[in-house]
Amino acid sequence: MTDTQHIPVLLHESIQGLSLKKGDTLIDATFGAGGHTQEVVSQFGKDIHIIALDRDEDAVLKGKERFNKQECHLDIVHANYTELLEVIKEKGVDEVDAILFDLGTSVDQLKTSGRGFTFEKDESLEMTMGKNEFNARDIVNLWSAETLTTIIKAYGEEQFAWKIAQKIIEKREEKPIETTFELVEIIKQATPKFYHFKKIHPATKTFQALRIAVNDEIQGVQKGIRQAFEILSPGGRISVISFHSLEDREVKRYFRELEDEGLAIRITKKPITPTEEEIQDNRKSRSAKLRITEKI
Repeated sequence: MTDTQHIPVLLHESIQGLSLKKGDTLIDATFGAGGHTQEVVSQFGKDIHIIALDRDEDAVLKGKERFNKQECHLDIVHANYTELLEVIKEKGVDEVDAILFDLGTSVDQLKTSGRGFTFEKDESLEMTMGKNEFNARDIVNLWSAETLTTIIKAYGEEQFAWKIAQKIIEKREEKPIETTFELVEIIKQATPKFYHFKKIHPATKTFQALRIAVNDEIQGVQKGIRQAFEILSPGGRISVISFHSLEDREVKRYFRELEDEGLAIRITKKPITPTEEEIQDNRKSRSAKLRITEKI
């Protein structure tokens, strides 16, 4: 498998965990490249009604083209999963039987969007997935050293967050930071040499932190999974695939809270993680965790 091909993570585990049956309505809350939706269509065809959401208009347009000639009952909507309640109301749906969240970034966004998600290409420093109030360029050029440090440390779990923030402040006083490669060079200058030879690129954690901040991802997860549970029918299930410890922690906490209140049963007491074989085929999957809960 190549890194340029989108490979759905924990594909069979997440779909099987939803326990779908003919006549169900499924929400794919993070449509992306449509990999999970494709698996459901392949298994059920028109027997499952799928409502797919994505905040990225490019993903919606590509998805409509991809599924246009397939035998399926699919509505693809340009919306954030924080708008679940509005979307199903517009569709005339009261309850749904299953909801899937895949919180990872798609290969299309990383490799072909041109919005600066990847440190492997020299692109404009944006990292926006939809309509955003600000972008990554605004953050690195306008936000204080203290706020930059907090973001990079909290969202990126970056041990050199303070040094990176200080170097960003220093360099932006010379000229605005406009591109991904400019930021990568700043990160390299701010971190010790040994850090440049780790398994992951020295810019990985900072780029992750900026993407999460730009797109308000942690708060989005909190809002999205609560709306998902609200519209879920009794006996319905939610599958959530997360790639970041903060996201996984929020999902774990909320699912446990629901169980403690007698509102749901956790199907996965411990998260399902990829097999060694899947990790070898798709390096992106190595940090993935799947949690599933069922509404009582």
